[in-house]
Amino acid sequence: MSNPLTLVVFSRAKPGMEEELGKRLLALVEPSRAEEGCISYDMHQSKDDPAVWMAYENWRSEEDLALHFEQPYLRAFADSKDEILAEPLDVRKFSLKS
Repeated sequence: MSNPLTLVVFSRAKPGMEEELGKRLLALVEPSRAEEGCISYDMHQSKDDPAVWMAYENWRSEEDLALHFEQPYLRAFADSKDEILAEPLDVRKFSLKS
């Protein structure tokens, strides 16, 4: 692997939209995992606050992640996210060190 990176994305649902957010996020898992540059792609829901979801993703490279952001299913999620998110997505990138 050239320069793998990890993406951790936190999202918070508007009150009453927890289930809908989960449904939309879980719908991204399979197509994302099928992308050539995807090493792993997992979705988590907070045990303390069901409104909070976290995506934990590993990608082969920045280029693969950029291609991921261009996928139609991800663009569709981005276009409708304001309907269900209480606040902007918290996106954090990490580089693999071990």
